[in-house]
Amino acid sequence: MNIAFPFQIDGHGRTATTPDDGHIRDMIEQLLFTNPGERVNRPSFGSGLLQMVFEPSSTELAAALQFTLQASLQQLLGSLIQLQTVQVAANDGVLQVTVQYIVRGDQQTQSAKFSQEI
Repeated sequence: MNIAFPFQIDGHGRTATTPDDGHIRDMIEQLLFTNPGERVNRPSFGSGLLQMVFEPSSTELAAALQFTLQASLQQLLGSLIQLQTVQVAANDGVLQVTVQYIVRGDQQTQSAKFSQEI
């Protein structure tokens, strides 16, 4: 059973669930927007993405951020996905991350976009 993120109640009054593809997308979103050290008993979980948004914008920072996100995704979700690309852009106070990956279970290519106001 894959619990939906964010936690919610379905129309039958039970905990909402999500299919496997949706669950993997939810896990990617949680990993991207969680800072390392925020999770109890999982201090290495997270990407540090939100810590980087206040740094001065530069090509070096963008490359470092992309490398950090790729490493986090491969380390923590590598058993579920094969990472293809990660793209990061900050435009008009909105951070946008696009992740393209292959789900290892069914070999389907997926693309997910995430946005966060900064």
